[in-house]
Amino acid sequence: MSETAFYILLTLTEPYHGYGIIKRVEELTEGRIRLGSGTIYGTLTKMQKDELITVFADDKRKTVYEVTQLGKSVMRAEMARLKELHGNVLRFEGDFL
Repeated sequence: MSETAFYILLTLTEPYHGYGIIKRVEELTEGRIRLGSGTIYGTLTKMQKDELITVFADDKRKTVYEVTQLGKSVMRAEMARLKELHGNVLRFEGDFL
């Protein structure tokens, strides 16, 4: 999973519209990741096609995105992969000093 996709799904623990996702990802990464509209909407379209998210309109007719159960399952697997990666970083980082 790309870092962009990871942070988008991480953001969608609650429903957000596109601009809200952009701001939340920026906040979570302390400004390191700033998503452009092409990147975010391309990723959201792929996630919807892959059934990782659902899309609906709120009462103000804004498009809102929310993670599905499949999306949550994929995130759990990705988090396990990243935990393993982190553990190996800690284990071997001294070899690269």
